[in-house]
Amino acid sequence: MAAEGGESAVNDAHWMARAIRLAAAPFPPPHPNPRVGCVIVRAGRVLGEGAHRRAGEAHAEVIALASCTESPRGATVYVTLEPCAHYGRTPPCADALIEAGVGRVVVAHRDPHPQVAGAGIARLRAAGIEVSEGLLGASARDLNRGFLRRVAGGDPWVRVKLAASLDARTALASGESRWITSEAARRDVHRQRAMAAAVVTGAGTIRCDDPQLTARDVEPPLTAAQQPPRVVLDPRLRRVTPQAALLQAPGSVWLCHDGSAAPERIAALQAVGAEVIAVAAQPDGQLSLRDVLDLLRDRQVNEVWVEAGATLAGAWVAADLVDELVLYTAPCLLGEGAQPLLRLPLLTNMAARRRVRFQEVRRVGEELRVSALLEKSAAGEE
Repeated sequence: MAAEGGESAVNDAHWMARAIRLAAAPFPPPHPNPRVGCVIVRAGRVLGEGAHRRAGEAHAEVIALASCTESPRGATVYVTLEPCAHYGRTPPCADALIEAGVGRVVVAHRDPHPQVAGAGIARLRAAGIEVSEGLLGASARDLNRGFLRRVAGGDPWVRVKLAASLDARTALASGESRWITSEAARRDVHRQRAMAAAVVTGAGTIRCDDPQLTARDVEPPLTAAQQPPRVVLDPRLRRVTPQAALLQAPGSVWLCHDGSAAPERIAALQAVGAEVIAVAAQPDGQLSLRDVLDLLRDRQVNEVWVEAGATLAGAWVAADLVDELVLYTAPCLLGEGAQPLLRLPLLTNMAARRRVRFQEVRRVGEELRVSALLEKSAAGEE
């Protein structure tokens, strides 16, 4: 089936870029589903467009078809991810496109999900629809790095948030840290939390700061169901009490412990809404971060946002489980004796240093927000 009013290669890139912007727009993202955008075009005119907004609701292709101002028969469809070919919570999008009689489908990249993995494209081609693949694929993949890796059998995408003075200190020697960063930076952190599928912290942070760890200062406001689950690592379940602020705040709380907690302690925390989960411990008594990440992967968490002190944040880095560091650098100095940015193992030579690749530097309020991808250590590459 030939597309009417075929678009040029330049126009193809223009419309796919528009589809990518649409995919990135929904807030919060449709976890555990991927972000997907779709634009339907004929002869340089947009007939319809849409983005997937929430799991269980219509996919981007169906929304775009429903929004068409005229019949999409013979039109070109630009979609950031291969249309699905299976029945999940919604019918297959490939079938919807076939039924609509579109003439051409341009796909940014294939979906590695085992239930799709080329089947959507094959179904479209079998129906006589022209399909092109790979346009702006890298940009589209960046939207869904955690989803794409998880459904292919890998880990969620892990970001560690850090906030420090210009001399890389996160708190005074006493532990006081409110507030190193400005209100604008703290609002930005709330938005970053809202974009994540889970927020992870340690029991030490709960004991010292008693935070809610919810995404509050965001627009539009999140419902309780939209709040990402807060995951607290408390090996012996001794530091988080039923009166903790995060247990009074809306949303789910998952308390991970080593299985040794007293039944009455577990019952008291469950009574205020916490889900208590046993996780394997390491020889040093700390929880296995590898097992914690496996737990999150099995619960279909795509993106993990770690907000923790220097010890736990450093442990995630040392375990080679971190993909990205997000550092808010404040225009102040805390001086000698203040607490460090990360606690990492001692290095004995420069060849063992950890390297990062800067992705973005942006001013947020008075701070600089630096995003950097963390390269694997030599041990992690073996």
